[in-house]
Amino acid sequence: MSSRVQLKVVLLGQMDCGKTCLVTRYMSGTFLPRSQTTIGAAFCQRNVRVRQRNIVVGIWDTAGMEQFRSMSSQYYRGAKAAVVCYDVTVGESFGDARFWIKEVQKSEPNCKVYLCGCKVDLVRNGEKRREVDEHNAADFAEEYETTFTETSSKTGENVDKLFLKIVEDYADLLPSLEEDESAVTALEESNKSAFSKCPC
Repeated sequence: MSSRVQLKVVLLGQMDCGKTCLVTRYMSGTFLPRSQTTIGAAFCQRNVRVRQRNIVVGIWDTAGMEQFRSMSSQYYRGAKAAVVCYDVTVGESFGDARFWIKEVQKSEPNCKVYLCGCKVDLVRNGEKRREVDEHNAADFAEEYETTFTETSSKTGENVDKLFLKIVEDYADLLPSLEEDESAVTALEESNKSAFSKCPC
């Protein structure tokens, strides 16, 4: 049974840059070498326990095709985190990522952005040549105050680490458990005081 989503995460980026494989690896620990093209957006949900809290994470995997670009804004509206993906072996996809970072920061200033270079295994094993320099991507991420990482959905490199970072960053913004308990205690004391003064 689904629970109310607390942390809305949206994945953005060019078609075939690795978004769906990234979500699949995180959700099921598996790799799909030939995933179907996302139409509109796909949704999945996971409960994550961090900082002694259970947080319901909802992930929207958006379509990367040009004709669906105008629809993407409805999916990142109200998002607490956006993972902007690009393929480290396709330079054009990094240009698209730059567009999405600027778009999200303009439209959703309270949404924390994570820049993610995907398919790094293709470079590691020599199958393809890197077209996006890691240091240039890191410099760009720093300029726009985003968190940067490179991942491999095939090997699992940095995938869990990325999503754990997202959930931890969100949890750090929540009131501490001590503050929650203090608020509950204060409310209980207030209710007791109001009841004792009741003339009935």
